[in-house]
Amino acid sequence: MARDPGVSAVAPPVTNPDASLAVVAVVPRTGPDASATTDLVHRLRDNAPGVDRAGGTLYIAGATAAAIDVAGKLSDALPLFIAIIVILALILLTIAFRSLLVPLKAALGFLLSVAASLGATVWVFQDGHLNGVLDIPSAGPVTSFLPVLLIGVLFGLAMDYEVFLVSRMREHHEQTGSAAEAIVHGVARSGLVVSAAALIMVAVFGGFVFNHDPIIKSIGFALSFGVLVDAFVVRMTLVPAVMALMGRRAWGLPHWLDRVTPDVDIEGAKLPRRAPAGQGDRDAEGTEDAEDVKGAESAEGGPDDRDGRREAVGVHGSG
Repeated sequence: MARDPGVSAVAPPVTNPDASLAVVAVVPRTGPDASATTDLVHRLRDNAPGVDRAGGTLYIAGATAAAIDVAGKLSDALPLFIAIIVILALILLTIAFRSLLVPLKAALGFLLSVAASLGATVWVFQDGHLNGVLDIPSAGPVTSFLPVLLIGVLFGLAMDYEVFLVSRMREHHEQTGSAAEAIVHGVARSGLVVSAAALIMVAVFGGFVFNHDPIIKSIGFALSFGVLVDAFVVRMTLVPAVMALMGRRAWGLPHWLDRVTPDVDIEGAKLPRRAPAGQGDRDAEGTEDAEDVKGAESAEGGPDDRDGRREAVGVHGSG
């Protein structure tokens, strides 16, 4: 091991009392976050077959090796994690909006927000830009669990903003049938809500940027930048523009998919419409007047009975 170009020093072996276990400390020439250190760990593990043939077992342990293993596991699981999230979002949004293009647009916008946030985080914390402004001690790789945390949190917020905005559009489109008016109505009714919610989350996450721990600082920066991009660039700018380009096609489903998609009336479009203000009171007063007239007629015996009584009086008088 001492002859490996990536090894700086090798400590003497330390054994247990029966000499069945030996611990050898290896000091690499590079830092724990360097790619050369990762390559060194892999090269040392490649010696495991030779140790097995000699009757022993080789283990590479320590904080650096553990961090490399965790990063590798998370990196391998990240594509599956993203695929599951996107597929579930497509299914749920398709059922909610009974549309195929709207869920696709929402998923692509989410991926765009994640890519923008990770790109900005790498540009600042790994490439060393804005170190003085953000008080970053030194440039270095971002922590391995940051992408998983960012994707999970940003997915929930992005889908919230999407549902707030697009549900108003669909509600108006179901009532009027106008795709252009639905976009204007949706942005006017839900735009302030989305903007206020996004600014609150940006302020909350941005507060962690002032922490002195580089890991916490990078997490706060990534989340605040991701929410800012998703809310104001993707949802408030790109979503209305893409919806305007798609027009009425945005609210359609293929016939084969329409037959198998459950019909969930989330917006309550199929509920009976409310009567205009004051009309219900007038209808109630009209009903009461009709009931009063009917009661009076019943007490007098009705129109025919009154005519019969008048005829009887006339005959009696003639007699």
